[in-house]
Amino acid sequence: MLGLIRNNLKNSWLLAAFLIVALILWNTNLLFGTLKKEERKKMKLWALAQEDLIENSVVNNLTFEVLQQTWINPMIQVDQNEKIIGHKNINWDQTNEDSLVLYKQLEIIKKENQPILIRYKDSLSDINQKLYYGDSILLKKLQYYPMALLLIIFLFGAVLYFVYKTSRISEQNRLWNAMAKETAHQIGTPLTSMIGWITLMKDEKQESEPLSEIEKDLDRLKVITDRFSKMGFLPKLEEANIVAETNKTIEYLEKRSSDLVEFQTEIPKEEILLPLNQQLFGWTLENLIKNGIDAIKGKGTISIDLETNVNWVIITVSDSGHGMKKELFKKIFSPGFTLKKRGWGLGLSLAKRIISDYHKGKISVKKSVLGKGTTFEILLKKNPKGIS
Repeated sequence: MLGLIRNNLKNSWLLAAFLIVALILWNTNLLFGTLKKEERKKMKLWALAQEDLIENSVVNNLTFEVLQQTWINPMIQVDQNEKIIGHKNINWDQTNEDSLVLYKQLEIIKKENQPILIRYKDSLSDINQKLYYGDSILLKKLQYYPMALLLIIFLFGAVLYFVYKTSRISEQNRLWNAMAKETAHQIGTPLTSMIGWITLMKDEKQESEPLSEIEKDLDRLKVITDRFSKMGFLPKLEEANIVAETNKTIEYLEKRSSDLVEFQTEIPKEEILLPLNQQLFGWTLENLIKNGIDAIKGKGTISIDLETNVNWVIITVSDSGHGMKKELFKKIFSPGFTLKKRGWGLGLSLAKRIISDYHKGKISVKKSVLGKGTTFEILLKKNPKGIS
């Protein structure tokens, strides 16, 4: 339900952003078109004044005023042979520069607007000239205004998203820490009492195999409690043999799994030392293997491989279960997301936190085929930086 509300809010924000951008572009385009029409009207007025000046021996005040106006548009007047006979607002000094520079300017402004015809009669024939004009600096700036505005909106949105994302992650971290501490506290209280009873029974020499198994499970509960307590703080990493830790976890789960579950391992015998929090690493591996056992529904194959390359120690956990769709590869690491009917959706999110945040490694779904199974991959750097 919360996910649906969040998606609806996200879609609403995206729609609102799209409408705002569309409105900005539409208004800017409207303003650009209006200014362009106004500039053309002014150029036509100047051309008419030019015709009036040539055709009439007496110059009226209006014509003179129009011609004297310092228009902001670059203007070049040519004769019927396209030879330049006049120019205005062009940065060109005819005494120092080649006329080719002026003709280059003409080619540029030809592309900006259609020319305006200047027609008049002299004593011999009809004269046809053209007035080419370019866009004003204001109009050119207006062309880049939407892009600048959109860039500002994008940067503002990016900053807001970063702040939101950071605060959300911080809030999640506080929630994880509080949950982990409370869980450790709640488990620890009855556990202490149970350990006391076991000690008392031992003192009374009531040693038996069931008692021994109870003690093992209590030790296991102590490990779980310790794991949760470590999740509430930044755990300390110490150099440990990852081969031994991997084998220990596999042996523990193999003894407690059905005979219908076949464990296949390919793990080197030689030591591989890495900075590890042994309990949290064991928890992560245990989570992946248990997920695999759930996926095969208690009957099938679980494969655990450990290998190394130049930079990484690579651990893969594969199952012969039902597999998953590719779009779920990242979602399954999100808190609360689960494919199980009664799952909490915490196991894989905690695993990602342990590997990515604490060990500065990587954990991902390497591959998954529907009906054939899934392979998870853990990458741990041989010489990691930034962890202690």
